[in-house]
Amino acid sequence: MALTASNMTPLGSQLQPFSLTDGEGNFVSSEDIKMPNGLLVLFTCNHCPFSMHISSYLSTLNSWLENLKVGMIAVNSNDIEAYPQDAPELMAKRAQEHQYNFPYVYDEDQLVAKELGAACTPDFFLFDNKSQLIYRGQLDASRPGNGIPLTGKDLKEAVELMISGKTVSKQNPSVGCNIKWKAA
Repeated sequence: MALTASNMTPLGSQLQPFSLTDGEGNFVSSEDIKMPNGLLVLFTCNHCPFSMHISSYLSTLNSWLENLKVGMIAVNSNDIEAYPQDAPELMAKRAQEHQYNFPYVYDEDQLVAKELGAACTPDFFLFDNKSQLIYRGQLDASRPGNGIPLTGKDLKEAVELMISGKTVSKQNPSVGCNIKWKAA
């Protein structure tokens, strides 16, 4: 496992709409998931200990976001030939096991990850209602084994500031496993 931090993509970057398939082969569009106040794009996978650490919290997070009219989509961009445990059929199983109430899609060509500058799993990108990036980085300070409870503190603060029209100044990079890029 290579410990990797977020790239910290420039704030204000524009989200380019994307359409990817979920673990059952259904196409899901970012435009269909986006809600009136914005969209959260989370890069995650099945096998990373950092992603597994937050898996049980994600449905709670999505329900909170939905109440604030912010959509959420999880994206797996890993090379499944090198990491078969991240294959779409196993993504569907993970979604069912953790009762995901949001789409979990596969970025087979890794273009969405490259476009957003995703570097690790988990890596969070919060876009406002104009599809501009206003936060990128960590969920909170909880990590596997550090004893800090999952609260979503950093991300939740960013969402609340976004909705109130204030600038999100606190931007803490996420830390996790590197995205498993395909060989060139």
